[in-house]
Amino acid sequence: MPTLFVIFGFRFLFYSDDHEPIHVHVIKDGHEAKYNIEPLEQICNYGFKKHEIALIESVIIENTEIIKERWQSFLKQR
Repeated sequence: MPTLFVIFGFRFLFYSDDHEPIHVHVIKDGHEAKYNIEPLEQICNYGFKKHEIALIESVIIENTEIIKERWQSFLKQR
């Protein structure tokens, strides 16, 4: 599970066998959410509260290019 970054205790990652479209998993304190990147779309949420979702989404928006670059870089290494 390549970790992209950890911000405010939220771990943003993707799984080594992930598939298109580009998406990110977010984990913290036993909770998990999954988001497609472009367009930003929540796929699932297991336990995060509304204020946490707002923070997660703002982090994804601010780091979309980094997420895309790391996704492509990792896929090239496989």
